[in-house]
Amino acid sequence: MSHFNIASYIDHTLLRPDADERMIRQLCAEASTYNFAAVCVPPCYVKIATNALADSQVHIATVIGFPLGYQTAEVKFFEAHKALSAGATEIDMVLNLAAFKSGRFADAENEVGELATLCHLRGGLLKVIIETALLSEEEIIQACDLCAQAEADFVKTSTGFSSRGASVADVALMRQSLPEKVRIKASGGIRDIAFAKELIRAGADRIGTSAGVQLINYEEKQN
Repeated sequence: MSHFNIASYIDHTLLRPDADERMIRQLCAEASTYNFAAVCVPPCYVKIATNALADSQVHIATVIGFPLGYQTAEVKFFEAHKALSAGATEIDMVLNLAAFKSGRFADAENEVGELATLCHLRGGLLKVIIETALLSEEEIIQACDLCAQAEADFVKTSTGFSSRGASVADVALMRQSLPEKVRIKASGGIRDIAFAKELIRAGADRIGTSAGVQLINYEEKQN
């Protein structure tokens, strides 16, 4: 797997609560230099990232309902609308696990469906974070089915704020459970190039990481 291929998988991410504008501009500059797939930034920085990457092919992703997912559907919808209007092209929303764990599957699916429709009308993509660390294997399968039925573009493993991030087993199970058209984003704790490649081999189409530059630099040293 070449430098180019690894770079094209990476969502270069900075979601620290203390992230300042200087850090976001640096993130964007790195994403442009290395031709990463996207940057993933807090909603308040979408406009800055959009302007910084206006002359590049890097997509602008942001998070909605982050990191716990239990905001109401109306709040998530408004948040996503504002982000798309500011220039975001990819929305990473957190599934309402409170509803999901309570057996309110229709509520969780409807929320995903509403955001998928909004994103698609605006030419964007929707990624749904299901927080696999908090789910059993059966629940992961059920969450994947829910997201596919609601026409999400990606299912994403983790916020990076729970007890653990992505695992190869999670990604493999998700790939087995999802139709081919629904892609997978692995995120959370990915700081090693070998681990990133394992996740890609297991079925990940995107890698969400704050260590994208380190991964590429390590890859270059090996070649």
